[in-house]
Amino acid sequence: MIKTTVIRHPKERLSKCSLTPLHERPEIDFYRAKQGFIFNATGYTLLAVDAPPLSLADSGRPLLLLDATWRLLPRVAAAVEGVPVPRSIPAGVITAYPRVGTHFPDPQGGLASVEALYVARALLGDNDVSLLAGYYWKEQFLENLPKWDAFREL
Repeated sequence: MIKTTVIRHPKERLSKCSLTPLHERPEIDFYRAKQGFIFNATGYTLLAVDAPPLSLADSGRPLLLLDATWRLLPRVAAAVEGVPVPRSIPAGVITAYPRVGTHFPDPQGGLASVEALYVARALLGDNDVSLLAGYYWKEQFLENLPKWDAFREL
């Protein structure tokens, strides 16, 4: 298990959040980026779209996942201080989450939060499909994963 911290925008609707089924997992801590909240991310791997790709060389650090709509993500990122190591999900992973945003385009390679968490942990040697147990689009997402060694057991 890889220790994971999730920081959410305060307006993120838990009823629509792909991570809500993971609230009881002992290795995952959830925080809301309310006014005045600051998180020191030094020593964490921060999942980010525009960063170098994640690899096994990044093992050993806890993960930090920022959970918000793409439009509100900069506000959550403002709550992060310190020196995290930014990493992205390597190209080739396609979201199964149906995108509906019309006013703010999703970045190329953007994933649902639970998709990003699952892929990141698998790439770091922790291929735990139970992370996707409550994800409505689980089967479609798994079917479309690249044929990487990290997903060999699927």
